[in-house]
Amino acid sequence: MLEIRPFKHADLEALYTISLATGHEGGDASHLYEDGRLIGLIYSAPYAALEPQLALVAKDDEGVAGFAVGTLDTKKWHDRLELEWWPKLRCEYADPSAIPPTKWSADQRRAFAIHHPERPPRQLVEAYPAHLHLNLSSRVQGRGAGALLFSEWMFRASQQGAKATHVGINRANARAVRFWSKQGFDRLQFQSGASSRTIWMGRP
Repeated sequence: MLEIRPFKHADLEALYTISLATGHEGGDASHLYEDGRLIGLIYSAPYAALEPQLALVAKDDEGVAGFAVGTLDTKKWHDRLELEWWPKLRCEYADPSAIPPTKWSADQRRAFAIHHPERPPRQLVEAYPAHLHLNLSSRVQGRGAGALLFSEWMFRASQQGAKATHVGINRANARAVRFWSKQGFDRLQFQSGASSRTIWMGRP
């Protein structure tokens, strides 16, 4: 039995675990990182801490198996991270900029992202101001859990005023592209300096 419910503080470790378990092209990234919390510190924990009204989890008999987190206003979100989230982490994780990027470890690549976060294209944010991240443990993938999570997240976001939403997907994660297409997201093209590894998709 799968339950979709609001995030609770006790769920935080599960968010870190799921973020790591899906952090390498949609699959397990635990073999790449010394610090297993790094992916979650970027893609899930800040939302749970700063936008808890839009943080949901999927729970089965074994515990929390997935999450959906996001924000209604991406521009304000990045401004808020600069004030409330990144400063503390920048004290904890060294900026690897003095080292050639080709020699960075996976941890150092994430540390660089903490010190130099990449913002999505301006045109994207203007047209699709809300965004979300949704991740599922392998044990519940392919069982409709993602669609349920997304549907509940969209319902709550719409009640709070969301009108158009975007997601960013690793180009190598074909399964995620198919999932978001099924949820009504279209692939978008923008002229920007954003990483070529990212596919942007939007839903009006």
